Amino acid sequence: MAKKASKSSAPGGLVNRRARFDYELGEDIVAGLVLTGPEVRAARDGHVQLKGAFVSLKDSELWLNNASFSVKLNEKGSGSRSVDTRPRKLLASRKQIDAFTSKKQQGMTIVPTKLMTSGKYIKVVIALGKGKKRWDKRETIKRREQDRDARRSIVS
Repeated sequence: MAKKASKSSAPGGLVNRRARFDYELGEDIVAGLVLTGPEVRAARDGHVQLKGAFVSLKDSELWLNNASFSVKLNEKGSGSRSVDTRPRKLLASRKQIDAFTSKKQQGMTIVPTKLMTSGKYIKVVIALGKGKKRWDKRETIKRREQDRDARRSIVS
């Protein structure tokens, strides 16, 4: 018997590319996620979107907001899905939470950069970020195009 191929689009995890574009990222930590069964299945299948997601502090706990989990409905025969964006609790040590709390009070934002599903647990990498201005984003695009042109000239 042949092994079934996994439908996962990102076997190692899901990367939030928009966070790298919108923020200058600093230190990061790996935190666990509190999920339900259907949310775990959606994460392992790659039906999660971190674009626009952010981390907030409430009662000295970290909460992941605006992350879209496309959860499969229990209806028989239909492959329909429902998008769930409720806040999810993040699991981190008290020392890490206190460090991020002090940085957040200084005006930094906490953004999720990667969702890792490769091991037994589903974890999210969160990083401190400082928002980029419009001209910083244009500079990033310009530098990326210069690097791409340089690689093309080396290959040719």
